[in-house]
Parts: sequence; structure tokens; C-alpha cells
Amino acid sequence: MAQAPVNIRPSKHLEVPPMPIGDEPENADPMASETIALETKSLQVFYGSRLALDGISMKVAARRITAIIGPSGCGKSTLLRCFNRMNELLQGARIAGEVLFMGEDLYARDVDPTEVRYRIGMVFQKPNPFPKSIYDNVAFGPRINGNKGNLDELVEQSLRRAALWDEVKDRLKKSALELSGGQQQRLCIARALAVAPEVILMDEPASALDPLATLKIEDLMQELAKDYTIVIVTHNMQQAARVSDYTAFLTTEGGGAPGKLVEFGPKDVIFTNPRDQRTQDYITGRFG
Repeated sequence: MAQAPVNIRPSKHLEVPPMPIGDEPENADPMASETIALETKSLQVFYGSRLALDGISMKVAARRITAIIGPSGCGKSTLLRCFNRMNELLQGARIAGEVLFMGEDLYARDVDPTEVRYRIGMVFQKPNPFPKSIYDNVAFGPRINGNKGNLDELVEQSLRRAALWDEVKDRLKKSALELSGGQQQRLCIARALAVAPEVILMDEPASALDPLATLKIEDLMQELAKDYTIVIVTHNMQQAARVSDYTAFLTTEGGGAPGKLVEFGPKDVIFTNPRDQRTQDYITGRFG
């Protein structure tokens, strides 16, 4: 008989300390005072026999925004997908090392990957609303998850949290495909919020949007970070500098070499006083 899935749901009432001020000694751990939501330890990711990521050890602070930056092909999206086991959906993908969620091993045999994906939601680069009504898009997850509460209230609450309610409240039965690109992306965020995640992963969520829609997504991320842990992959250095609390810089030596974590820390350090010359070169546009 199959084992019951492990409940990896942490408390909603996390005690999250204030952000470090920035006067710590140079060798101080900037994460020492943080509540850690996600952590990788010596993480390696393989696609078949190819090593895509090597030796990634980093922490993601709860209720902060962590940005992952780096040149194309360095494994940013691969790392993001490790946090909710999405890589398992790709044939031949496997990991070594550890990925922890609130201290629990996400890849333990008795952890249900479906439960992981409810707790750790994902928003993709291109908006992908279902070909259903706006209402049914948001209600989809709660319905298949056996929601017993007031679905109308949940849909409204999720749309409000995604800063979309006022724009769609009079057309909830209209097709989601009629919305603009920026509205569709916020709808996808509302759809993720409706299943009560703890973490929201965003893979270049504004790369296909115009500047005004991008600003709305950035404002929304900062508002959501009051209650959710957010990890964002972005190629936009200005965006990472604007919205993130912590930034991780990945790179690769090219020629099929795996991506590696070069530097991680508070965004003010990464963007104004990086400790590795490769980070400095990347953020100033000298490569990548």
C-alpha cells in the first residue's frame, strides 16, 4: 500500500525578523537573523548524463524576494524548478544533494510532489491562463483540491491579492484569454494564490510585458512579499535591483560547463559592492 504523503505545510504564522541593516562585519552571514524557507546543499542537477548545475548551496529567506540572475544557459530556471520538483517532469532529469523546505527534505521518498507544488507555486515567463472563464481559472486549483469553503470569497480574495479584482469583477464569466498580457499574468498569480502556497516561484514573469504592466507586476511582488516567500528569475538587472532583498548570481564557463553559484547576498552588496569580479563584470554589462 502506498504511503500517505507527508504534510510539508509549515505554519502560516512565521516570526520573520526585520531585514539586516547592513553594518555587519564583512564576513558576517547576512542570513543569520532570517527565517529560512528554502535551502539547497551541494545541489547538482543532471539532464541525462549532462551536469547542468553543480555545487549550489544557498538559502532563501522567508517573506523576502530573492532574485536569481546570470547569463543565458547558466541554469537559473533549472534551479528555480528544483524548489518545487518541476524538473521531475522532464525525462532524464535528476538531482543530487539536498533541497529543503522549512528544514524538510523536499525529495524524500515519502513527500508527495503534488503537495510540494501546492505549497510552492509557480508563475511562468509567458502568461498561461486556461481557456476558461476568469472565475474558473482562479477556482480550478481549489476545486481539484477539494475546497470546502466559500469559493466565491476565495476567488475574490485571490484576485484582490493579485491586484486584479477591480479590473475584472464585472466580467468574471468572460474568457481569461480576452485579458491583456499583463492582466493574464496577474490572473496566473491569482490562480497560484488560490491554493494557499507558502512560496511563489516566478520565472521571468515580466519579460513578455510592456513597461507599465511590468511595473504593476513588480509592485505586486513587493506587496505579496509581506506574506509570501518569492523567488524570481530575471535577466533584467534593474528589475532585480528594484525588487529583490537578496540576489544570487549564477554563471557558467561555457562549452557545456555546468552553472555554478558565484555570489549570493543582500542586493545592495551584489549591485554596489560585489566581492567577485565576475559579478561586477556581469552587472556592469561586460559579459552575459
